[in-house]
Amino acid sequence: MIIVSACLLGENCKYSGGNNKSENVIKYLENKEYILVCPEQLGGLSTPRDPSEIITTGKKDGHDVLDGSVKV
Repeated sequence: MIIVSACLLGENCKYSGGNNKSENVIKYLENKEYILVCPEQLGGLSTPRDPSEIITTGKKDGHDVLDGSVKV
């Protein structure tokens, strides 16, 4: 079983209300069992919503958010 982000299959669940439809992903999933999920919606975020970005002046990533050195 494959879990795939719903926006990659054309579901309009992206923060902007759009999607990231990928013909490559669709082709890969042909004849396979899969489950669509939207991690953001499962986490309680709405669609559409304001974008979330890491607030920093340098190169930081999610690890820095988790350790509390930068905020989103």
